[in-house]
Amino acid sequence: MRTLTAALTLVAATPFLAPAIPNAFGTPHAVSTAARHTAHEMTIYARDFAFDAPDTVPAGITTIHLINKGAELHHVVLIRLSGGHTMADLGKAMASNGPPPKWATSVGGPNAPVPGGNASATLHLAPGSYAIVCFIPSADGVAHVMKGMSRPLTVTGPDVVGPLPKSDVTVALVDYGFNVSRPFVAGHQVVRIHNAAMQDHEMFIVRLAPGKTVQDLTAWSEKMVGPPPAMPLGGVTALAPGQENEISVDFTPGQYGLVCFMPDMHDGKPHFAHGMTKAFTVS
Repeated sequence: MRTLTAALTLVAATPFLAPAIPNAFGTPHAVSTAARHTAHEMTIYARDFAFDAPDTVPAGITTIHLINKGAELHHVVLIRLSGGHTMADLGKAMASNGPPPKWATSVGGPNAPVPGGNASATLHLAPGSYAIVCFIPSADGVAHVMKGMSRPLTVTGPDVVGPLPKSDVTVALVDYGFNVSRPFVAGHQVVRIHNAAMQDHEMFIVRLAPGKTVQDLTAWSEKMVGPPPAMPLGGVTALAPGQENEISVDFTPGQYGLVCFMPDMHDGKPHFAHGMTKAFTVS
């Protein structure tokens, strides 16, 4: 089984990665974009293997746009570092292979679009120090963070506390499933993702290839042999318990799936192995 290295059990990592994915099924049929009526916006450009991003942003409700300019899949995992801890401390904690430190909190971010594509997520950024990280591994099995794909971010105060934009659909992440408040439909909808579980979870959205299932995708992710059975469409990366993000989605009719690839805090298995997947049809 091709899984994450022990160092990556700290936060979210997605084994669903292959350089051949970009045009496997043509143009994406659902584009994840963020609600435009938020207080702040920032853009992060992903390259192989670095982020171009602002050094500082103001606190408050923020829409983060991820534009993938690389040849591989990339996502944005935002980790809030409390207690004066730094990215160097985060690196040491990862190298120790121990449990996640309590001072590192995953607050989400846009999950992976296809190379050349974009994805966005809206969330609240409290003042403080953060790490921007990509944990997706390349075909050689080395995670992008190990190739230098991380950078610091400072969020400056005063904090602007306010609600996220009004949502059409709510998805609660639980151990181990996606509880959707109502069925997804064709067209535009704002989706709020809330982690109601006791451990970190993510929501990765894919459009399934004709005749393929979510189980085909998770089986393919083990060895990544042959064409991928699904196209990545973004979503949200690791959310610690109680955290939430919003995305805006435009679905067209077809077969889709939600997957969590996070390693379990108890046995280290990816959450999809515990049943954290959901297939759905948009008609």
